Amino acid sequence: MLQPALSLVLEALEKIRDSQEKPLRVSRAILNRLFEQAASPAAGEAGVHAAPKPGEGGSSARKTDIAAKAAALAQVRERVCVCMKCPHLAHTRTQTVFGVGNPDAELMFVGEAPGADEDARGEPFVGRAGQLLTRIIETMGLSRDEVYIANILKCRPDMPKSASGNRPPTPEEMSTCIGYLIEQIEIIQPRVVVALGATAVEGLLGARGVMRELRGKWHSYHDTPLMITYHPSYLLRNQSPGEKRKVWEDMMAVLEKIDCPISERQRNYFL
Repeated sequence: MLQPALSLVLEALEKIRDSQEKPLRVSRAILNRLFEQAASPAAGEAGVHAAPKPGEGGSSARKTDIAAKAAALAQVRERVCVCMKCPHLAHTRTQTVFGVGNPDAELMFVGEAPGADEDARGEPFVGRAGQLLTRIIETMGLSRDEVYIANILKCRPDMPKSASGNRPPTPEEMSTCIGYLIEQIEIIQPRVVVALGATAVEGLLGARGVMRELRGKWHSYHDTPLMITYHPSYLLRNQSPGEKRKVWEDMMAVLEKIDCPISERQRNYFL
C-alpha cells in the first residue's frame, strides 16, 4: 500500500537529516508530493491502484515508484554510513560520500572516489572537477537534481599526513566497495551510465584500458548502455580545445541515447 511506503520514506529522510551525514538530495517537488500523499488518508486506502485524476495519467503509480526507490536508496545509505569494511579508510574519513540526485534518474554519472572537498561536505563532485561536471550537466540542458552522481568508492582514499592531493583507490578497495554502487544502479535503473575516467571504468568493467581507445564508444554494464569519457579533472589538467570537444561529443551521444533534443547551439559548443 502507498501509505506505509511513504511513511517509511519520510522516516528514512528524517533519520538522514538528523545524522552527521550530508542529507539526501531530493527535489523539493518530490518532497512536497510525498508529504501530500502521506497526509492523505485516501492515498493509504486506495494504494497504487487509485484512479488517476483527469489528465494525470499514470502519475500516481510513478510517484509510488520514485518513493520506493528513494526508500531503497536511503536504506543502502544507512549501511554505507557505518561501513567499516576498509578500516584504514573508515578511520581517516570525515564522512562517507554516498551519492546525490534523482532516485529515478535516466542518466547516472560514476566517478572514482571522493576527494578532500567531497570528504568535507559529504557530497560527490563538489570541488573544481565537480564544478566542471556541473557545468557540463547544465550545458546538456539538465541539472544535478535531475541526474544521479556517485563514485566507485564511498570513502576518500587515505593519504599520509604530510601529503597533499588525492590518490586513486586500489583494486582491493574498489572490489570491497563496488557492491554499494551496484545496488544504487539496480535501484535507480538509469537508461545510461557515464563512467568518468579510467578508474571508474576499472571499477565497473573490471579492467583498465587506454582512455583514448575506450571513450566515445558505447559499452555495456549489465545490459545498461555505458558511455566512457574523460574525468573532469583530466580537462582541468589538459586545457586543449580538442580534448574538451571530445568530452562534449560524448555527452551529445548520451543525450541522443536518452532521447533529449540537441540544439544547434549545443552541437557547436566547446567546453
